[in-house]
This record gives sequence, structure tokens and C-alpha cells, in this order.
Amino acid sequence: MTTALPEDSWLLRIQPQPARVTAAEYEALPEEIARAIEIVDGYVVFCEAPTPDHQTAGRRLANLLERHARRAMARGHGCLTVNNDVDLRLRDIPLLNRSPDVILYRCLDRAAGERLRAEHALLVIEIVSPGSETQDTTDKLGEYARAGIAHYWIARLDNDGVTSIERYALDRATLLYKHLGTFMKDEAGGAPEVTNPIPITIDWDDLLF
Repeated sequence: MTTALPEDSWLLRIQPQPARVTAAEYEALPEEIARAIEIVDGYVVFCEAPTPDHQTAGRRLANLLERHARRAMARGHGCLTVNNDVDLRLRDIPLLNRSPDVILYRCLDRAAGERLRAEHALLVIEIVSPGSETQDTTDKLGEYARAGIAHYWIARLDNDGVTSIERYALDRATLLYKHLGTFMKDEAGGAPEVTNPIPITIDWDDLLF
């Protein structure tokens, strides 16, 4: 049995996107519009405004990475940059453009207008929000892996700050991520450390709100 929708139903007002967005069209968008959307397979995905806790966590994680990136550069790792919510081009056709919460990448040639692409990225971090569980743990997990990004972390929060970090490393033979383990804030044993993509010590106090 089929039930007709009321004439004022919001479902009847939904209009399908008429055509896929191309890379050229995306690059021509005003910055304030581009920052509010992501493009997945050419289709616009609107990004919800992050909560204050989400923004704070992103800033704390970026500060942590930047401190270790500077140390890595001093030891000969080359030029590294850390950013929040910056455009990351994963694919041109169909266009796939994401804005990771935090990203560590090799420095770009800004004078030449070089665009941030997957081959520059060393580590991407996404912070799970109530409405982003599927995107962060399934969709982006597959997209970042297929794009060849070597390391992916998923951070989770509570009212006090970052509580856990799931770590994934790329298997280049299959272009799938392997789960390396999960750091938990309350685990015994001191601040956890990683050596790749650069040496990083996770000091949980630095990730408090």
C-alpha cells in the first residue's frame, strides 16, 4: 500500500543535483562556499559546522603534530606542514575533495600554486562527531586508503578532550588500511609513541579542553 506525502512535506522540496561538479567548477567557487562543502564523486556534501569541542580537539591535535613536525624537520625529514580543515584533492574525475580535521603533509610550492593532493599527505586525522561516525570510520577510511595516504587516525572525544586514537597504516599492495591499534587515554604505561610517519609522542594532557 502506498501512502501519498502531504503537499507541504519537505521531502517534496528536495531537488536532485543536476550535474556533477568538475574540478574546474569547484576551484572557481568563492572560498566561503568551498569551505562549507566537500565533493564526493562529483556531488556536493554539505559540512555541518563543527562544535566548539570538535574545533578545540582539532586545534590541540594540530598543535601536537606541529611541534613534532618541527623536531622532525630539524632532524632532516624535509619541509612539513600541519593544517586544519584544508582542501585535500583525492581524485579529479569524478571529483573527490575532502577537508580533513587535521592533516600532516609535505610542504607545497605555494609560489607555483601547487594544490594539496593525496601524494603530499603523510597523516590524516578525523575527529568523530555524533553525525560523522559512518563517514569517518567507513567512507573516509576507504577513500583515503584508495588515494594512497599512508597513515590515518580516528580520534574520539569525551567532555574533557581526546580519549582515544585509532591508528591505521596503508597496505600498498591492496590499498587497504591495516588497524595498528588504539591508544586509550586511561591506559597505563605513560605517553604512547609512534615512529611513523614521523616520531610522535601522544601526551594526553596536551589534548585536554
